[in-house]
Amino acid sequence: MTSLRAAALASVVAVITACHPGPVVDTGGKPPAAGGTIAGLVRADGGATSVGGRKVTAINESTGARFDVTTATNGGYTVQVPAGTYRLEVELRTGETLATRPDPTQVNAGDLDPDRNFVITIAGAGR
Repeated sequence: MTSLRAAALASVVAVITACHPGPVVDTGGKPPAAGGTIAGLVRADGGATSVGGRKVTAINESTGARFDVTTATNGGYTVQVPAGTYRLEVELRTGETLATRPDPTQVNAGDLDPDRNFVITIAGAGR
């Protein structure tokens, strides 16, 4: 019985090989390398006030490629980037200084790198 199944399987393989002699190789353009997502919050010093409408930029440290997003009203942001190491920057306005910035981050394919938060000191806030 086993040799009969093997013979039948060999016949099926022969027919498939005759109809499809080899793999088809796609020589067209390839999609960009799979990447990941960087996410965080922009808050005012003290943590109670979110800072919406600010531009956050992820800069690839090896290529210099820049990816910009704008924070939501709650200060949150997410940016999708190709795999690589990124430095993050946030837009400051007159009278503001950066109290806390996230360290550079390594993003791999499929990663979600959360908690990349900024804290901004706003002159005159809370007075």
